[in-house]
Amino acid sequence: MADLPTLCLLARTPGLTIETWPAALQALGIAAAPTATPPQPLSDAARNWLRNPDRARLEADLQACERHALQLLACTASEYPSLLATLPGAPAVLWVRGDIGALSMPQLAMVGSRNPTAAGARTAREFAHCFAASGLVITSGLALGIDAASHQGALDGGGLTVAVCGTGLDRVYPDANRKLAERIASSGALLSEFPPGTPVRRGNFPQRNRLISGLAAGTLVVEAARGSGSLITARFAAAQGREVFAIPGSIHSPLSRGCHQLLRDGAKLVEEAADVWSELRLSLTNQLLDRHSIKAEHLRIGTAKLDMDYEILLDALGFGPTGIDDLVSRTGLPSDSVASMLLILELQGRVESHPGGRFGRQS
Repeated sequence: MADLPTLCLLARTPGLTIETWPAALQALGIAAAPTATPPQPLSDAARNWLRNPDRARLEADLQACERHALQLLACTASEYPSLLATLPGAPAVLWVRGDIGALSMPQLAMVGSRNPTAAGARTAREFAHCFAASGLVITSGLALGIDAASHQGALDGGGLTVAVCGTGLDRVYPDANRKLAERIASSGALLSEFPPGTPVRRGNFPQRNRLISGLAAGTLVVEAARGSGSLITARFAAAQGREVFAIPGSIHSPLSRGCHQLLRDGAKLVEEAADVWSELRLSLTNQLLDRHSIKAEHLRIGTAKLDMDYEILLDALGFGPTGIDDLVSRTGLPSDSVASMLLILELQGRVESHPGGRFGRQS
């Protein structure tokens, strides 16, 4: 594992990606682990930087790491996000402030308009609250509007959230979200591929958007006009082979038109949280298992001794398809708990999913 000064040097290497990482280590005389595919060569700019780096800038980076509690995450570290690592051109080094462990957990990206309706912001908060309480990390871009509402909903749900930033992590943009950024650093992580000192630049944000979608198993667009930057994130998600979800709205609202276009293009329509859960089929994390008192070694068909809430849920669930709203009404359990409990029961083979976010007991 490279030391912090070496990681700072590598983090500033122009165009350094996972594919060119071995060549960079070789240029520094550091042994690199063998890769399944031949490593790509470094650019001339990268080689020049590694031969003759700006020492004053690297010293400033080290000071920024200490001043702002920044960490550097290399692509060879176990905490490097596995989904991001599958993408061509993924950054070889990430700058992180907060809980690095949050990056390796299952994530859902939530994005939308910077100027949403009150109903749109409320919807984002409620959905993010539900998903985060059920164990998903909510990933967004720290922008005003839907991004901020999604981060806030996740935090209010007692979960984790990741903010992917388009600047260096020594600053917060927009400034209005400074307090929110502090909360995220305490219950999740701030992430950037841009080194400290990187200012606000228009071109950085589309680049940032590809990381938002690349970290997550799916991207949910809550409200978006036709020209919204959140549609760029959705397009990245589709190109990356990830699920794209959209919440429909009024045909009279300009902020619904982007979502409606995504739906016409094949995005999954979302009316309730179960619509997302049923598509993602995410691997359950230890956090999710711990929430519902089932140990991982018991996740085999017929072996888990269910606690009272699970017994109540199974009793309320017939062999025909039943929606989550009906189960909430029958059991009195919170909807977010019902959604995640159903996923665990499905893994155990006790429950099967049906179209439309409905579930039934296995015969």
